[in-house]
Amino acid sequence: MTRRIQAALFDVAGTLLLLREPVGVCYARIARSHGVTLPAARLDEAFARVFAAAPANVHPGQPMWKSARLEREWWRARLRETFRAADQSVCFNNFNTFYDEVWAHYASPAAWRVADGAREALSKLAASGVLLGALSNFDQRLRPLLTAFELHACFDAVTTPADAGAAKPDRAIFDVCLKRLNTPAPRALYIGNQAAGDIEAARAAGLHAIAVEQIQSLAALPDEVARIEASE
Repeated sequence: MTRRIQAALFDVAGTLLLLREPVGVCYARIARSHGVTLPAARLDEAFARVFAAAPANVHPGQPMWKSARLEREWWRARLRETFRAADQSVCFNNFNTFYDEVWAHYASPAAWRVADGAREALSKLAASGVLLGALSNFDQRLRPLLTAFELHACFDAVTTPADAGAAKPDRAIFDVCLKRLNTPAPRALYIGNQAAGDIEAARAAGLHAIAVEQIQSLAALPDEVARIEASE
C-alpha cells in the first residue's frame, strides 16, 4: 500500500540543530576577546531586530562559489548591523578578524547540538519508507555541518537557497526539494519552528506542516505522521 505521507522535509536551525547558547551570549563572549564589551541581552535583542528586517540571504543566478562568498558577506553585514544597533559607538580594532571567528564558530559543531529525538525520528521515518529532506535557509555551511553530526547521509535531498535560487517563505524552494524527492506537495510533510517562514510557507506550498513546539519531542514525529495519514 502506498503511504499517504511519502516525504518528510525538515527545517534545520531551530528544529534539527539547536544552538548551544543564545546568539547574544556568543557574540558578547567572542567580542570580549577582541576588546569590545557589550551586554549579551542587548546583543540578543539587537540581533533579533536586525535579522527580522534583513533581506533573504539568497543570490539567484549565481554559481555556487560566488553564492558562498555573497552569503558570507550577507552575514558580515548582519553582524556589523547588530553591534551598531546595540551600541552606535562600538569600535573594533579589527572587525574582519572578529567576524572570521564568529563565522567559523557557527560552521562548527561546537555551536550546535542535535535536538532531542531527532536521530530517532529520522531513523524511524526512513525505516517506514518515508523519504527525508532537509530544506533550510541556512547558507552553504549546512552540508559540512550535517556531515559533522553524521546526519547528512540520513537525507535523500538537502536543499538550501544556494541550490534553489530561492529562500523560505518562497514556495520555489519547496518545489525544488519536492522535485528532488519526486514527491507531490500533498504527500509531503514539513517540520519547522517558525510560524510564518516554516509552517505557513509550507502550507501555502501545498504541504502538510507541523510546528516542533506542538509535539513533545521529535521522537514522537512518526506517530504524528501516522495521525495525519489516518485523518485523510
